[in-house]
Amino acid sequence: QVQLTESGGGLVQAGGSLSVSCVASGGTFSTYGMGWFRQAPGKEREFVATVSKSGGITDYADSVKGRFTISRDNAKNSVYLQMNNLKPEDTAVYYCAAHTKFSALLWYRETSYAYWGQGTQVTVSS
Repeated sequence: QVQLTESGGGLVQAGGSLSVSCVASGGTFSTYGMGWFRQAPGKEREFVATVSKSGGITDYADSVKGRFTISRDNAKNSVYLQMNNLKPEDTAVYYCAAHTKFSALLWYRETSYAYWGQGTQVTVSS
């Protein structure tokens, strides 16, 4: 079983950058595909980005494409989300999550992820 712990959230002005990290423990990190999701106040949790087990495949929600970059370091049991050109609508609690689904079609679905972190708050001021 994998335990996930996020860090790096905070307050940033619109147009700024922020990086959030997630460290995994208790499992073999390289056997899990990883994803980032977010939940804004009053809204449902939504997909942000995903990275394959090796790190060779990444994909993003349209709303963050070109601004956010997901990456992972299997030697450090970590996954990262670099967020640039942040907008107030990016304000949310950001969660990392782990899955074992083979089909890439499932990597975007919240229900595909078996393990979740506790979340880290990202606030973007206008």
